[in-house]
Amino acid sequence: MSDVATTLARQLETAWGLAWYHLETLTDEECLWRPADRGLHLIAMPNGEWAAGWPDHEGYDLGPPSIGWTTWHIGFWWSMALDHGFGGGTLTKDEVRWPGSAGGVRQWIRGLHDRWRAEVAGLAADDLASNERTRWPFRGRPFADVVAWVNVELTKNAAEIGYARFLFARRAQ
Repeated sequence: MSDVATTLARQLETAWGLAWYHLETLTDEECLWRPADRGLHLIAMPNGEWAAGWPDHEGYDLGPPSIGWTTWHIGFWWSMALDHGFGGGTLTKDEVRWPGSAGGVRQWIRGLHDRWRAEVAGLAADDLASNERTRWPFRGRPFADVVAWVNVELTKNAAEIGYARFLFARRAQ
């Protein structure tokens, strides 16, 4: 494994440890709780599936996302990165559904982590330096940039889930 690949793999494991700490005991109630009167959340569809709202801007007045939405977001960007980096590159955000429960979230996100880790581990240094696989979330950059972005995005989302869990635990009863 190259120095870059080793560093990226270590970063992923650090980010994963933080994320799993917050996901491991996550409950359905926490997922569906809304920390404010406005913010990104999940939408229960008539067919029993769960979709996610999508912002038309990223301003602070949008409000904080729910934990459920944030877990959907992890599944969304990781599914997209896998499909566009190692698959057919046809997946869209509208095809990504929230699994419906905290247990489903754990299974889904762990599966994405394990698949991502295996796919990236199979890349040579030349693959990481090439932009051939870089089709989402950006183009024309080395694939190592996508791998690093996944690590940063996972860390950010883990921190958001952790912060929201602190708020949930101390909410006014």
